Amino acid sequence: MHYVSTRGGMAPRPFTEVLIEGLAPDGGLIIPESYPSAADKLAEWRPLSYPELAFAILSPLADDVPAADLRQLIDRTYTPENFGSVDITPVKPLGEAVYLLGLSYGPTLAFKDMAMQLLGNLFEYVLAKTGQCLNILGATSGDTGSSAEYAMRGKRNVSVFMLSPHGKMSPFQTAQMFSLDEPNIFNIAVRGVFDDCQDIVKAVSNDAEFKRRYRIGTVNSINWARVAAQIVYYFKAYFAVTQTNDEEIAVAVPSGNFGNILAGHIARQMGLPIRQLILATNENNVLDEFFRTGVYRARSREQVMHTSSPSMDISKASNFERFVFDAVGRDPAIIHDLWRQLDDQGFFDLSGSVYFRDLERFGFSTGASTHADRLATIRRVYEDTGVIIDTHTADGVKVGLEQRQMGIPLICLETALPAKFEESIVAALGRKPDRPAGYEAIEAKPQHGVVMDVDVAAVQGYIAEHALGVE
Repeated sequence: MHYVSTRGGMAPRPFTEVLIEGLAPDGGLIIPESYPSAADKLAEWRPLSYPELAFAILSPLADDVPAADLRQLIDRTYTPENFGSVDITPVKPLGEAVYLLGLSYGPTLAFKDMAMQLLGNLFEYVLAKTGQCLNILGATSGDTGSSAEYAMRGKRNVSVFMLSPHGKMSPFQTAQMFSLDEPNIFNIAVRGVFDDCQDIVKAVSNDAEFKRRYRIGTVNSINWARVAAQIVYYFKAYFAVTQTNDEEIAVAVPSGNFGNILAGHIARQMGLPIRQLILATNENNVLDEFFRTGVYRARSREQVMHTSSPSMDISKASNFERFVFDAVGRDPAIIHDLWRQLDDQGFFDLSGSVYFRDLERFGFSTGASTHADRLATIRRVYEDTGVIIDTHTADGVKVGLEQRQMGIPLICLETALPAKFEESIVAALGRKPDRPAGYEAIEAKPQHGVVMDVDVAAVQGYIAEHALGVE
């Protein structure tokens, strides 16, 4: 399997060469030349354990990693000790033919662990093989940061520089990151919103000389390996709620950066029988607006709303380019032009194009949720089932129930445990959610990190001062 850029400016490269890359050299995103077909493998894969299924799905996508090595890395990642049960992604009923897919039982209580734990092991493996070191630069609106840091802490030849919007995450999320006191972890709180953090990461990644000299890599969802790892749980969920391989499902996914639902899109392209991919946004409804109107319009930093599902407070969905690449027939010239328009005028418009009229073939339904919706959904699910869900998952459940086509199972993807958003749970239920052992007083721990303005040069200076392996 070889990988190319959505903008056409990168020669095909194998998996291990693009593993630590974020953006391609031309500013596009890295994507397989084609998706492997799985339609004729469903019967074979149905009885597999999670590690076995992960190996079956990832082998063709990472075919330059020796099979024995890949199997060992996967087996070391997806263990009951790391994820709380043999199931790895347990399914709970929420009603008749409605299910909650548990993705938040890893070390940081969020779905990002599903890919990030594997990514940490893959990074360490490849760096050991090549004798190189890596300085990871990332941006987080909540869960990516802690997930990356917990996956990379203590890893050989790896440092992490993580940008987050100062004061914009929940106290629990902030404490998860900033309470880490590890020599290879560096937290940078940026006086701005998540998009400012993401723009800094992209600016640094586009500085080819700085990126080369300081060996910059990424773990944000623009990293292809993260998307690839997330494909696995769509197949696992399908097998958990169906009896035969002729059945279809709907999947509801809270989405800010489009990475989680992109994995579902790819699973569907591979042949998984997903009738609906239901995309749920919060008040920052850029993605919902695109699927309704054909206009993709980024918001300014002043327009981004700070909400009670803060991990989705995003106006530029960094993974969206990969989907649009598929939607426009994988034509890099079109992608190059669309993203030039986005940079120049803040939006692009496909509403009058054949590509927009043809979007229905990808199975997307969309909707948005508000703070009041979130609280009402949390109450409803708790009263009906005794299950407490977090605010982001509530967005997915609310929109999923509204948009589902009756007669097929609906799987709602859980994105975090409710303990991470205690204030909203108290507002909804009048009680605090239970906390897993070890997290009882995390906010009281000493915190470590720096606060900086929205300044690319300042961030580069900080990285230069602390980076590993500087030439």
